[in-house]
Amino acid sequence: MTDDIPAVPEVARPLKVAEKTVYTMTQKVRPPAFKAEGQRRFRRTDLDAWLGAKTRRAVGEEEST
Repeated sequence: MTDDIPAVPEVARPLKVAEKTVYTMTQKVRPPAFKAEGQRRFRRTDLDAWLGAKTRRAVGEEEST
């Protein structure tokens, strides 16, 4: 079963960054995150879409809305 709302460690692992980096990203870069009982959480579909948009912009493609 896939976790649709992963916690910080599950987000950090595939990005190959430290958990602290994920927290910093949520303060500066603004990935789609919300707080649940004081912990940052991410909807996997929102995170995938956000990462896809960042990737497209990085390679010069236009973002479709």
